[in-house]
Amino acid sequence: MNFYTLSLFPNLINSSLEEGVIKKAINNQYINIINYDLRKFGVGKNKQLDDTNYGGGPGMILKPEPIFNGVEYIKDKHNIKSCPIILMSPQGKLLKQNIAKDFVSNENLIIISGRYEGVDERVVSNLITHEISIGDYVLSGGELPTAIFIEVLSRMTPGVLGNEDSLNEESFSKSQIKYPVYTKPKNFRGMNVPEILLSGDHKKIDTWRSERSKLNTEIKRPDLI
Repeated sequence: MNFYTLSLFPNLINSSLEEGVIKKAINNQYINIINYDLRKFGVGKNKQLDDTNYGGGPGMILKPEPIFNGVEYIKDKHNIKSCPIILMSPQGKLLKQNIAKDFVSNENLIIISGRYEGVDERVVSNLITHEISIGDYVLSGGELPTAIFIEVLSRMTPGVLGNEDSLNEESFSKSQIKYPVYTKPKNFRGMNVPEILLSGDHKKIDTWRSERSKLNTEIKRPDLI
């Protein structure tokens, strides 16, 4: 899978993806991430990227020209005829595991990071195919949400995780959060690992995990039910 990002601060995206599973996925060529600086596509000799809000209001708005030009450049350079063009925005659809799965089959994704007070609506209406949000709160820009989105999708890409069963066992894979997990020692300060997990009876363990996953969801995330 190829990720092409377009943002004002591409190093913010790079620095978030230079370690761990994602770095290994890049080195093993399961995924490819190419970051483009939006400033390259700014307007005029000063490479202007933003301007005031028609109708008044605080802050600056990202102009349409740099974003359209940047996306067209990426598509031409990498010979992309069609692909999802995603804007990371607090106004977008909330990112969930099942939504992320819909993007995994794509060979190419172009991801745009919003900034300032927003993006000119003509970009949203005529260029963007999807708006994605990572939560109901506002950040200074879309670079960190872009990195999060890339990691979520990368983990679903075949070959990225050493054990494919890990993905099926994770929270939200079945619209539930994960069951409780334990490791050594068996007893820590009087707190014991549940005996069922020490029994070696995998059928009973699977049943216990299923029940606890459901209970965890009811207690911690009833909105998922």
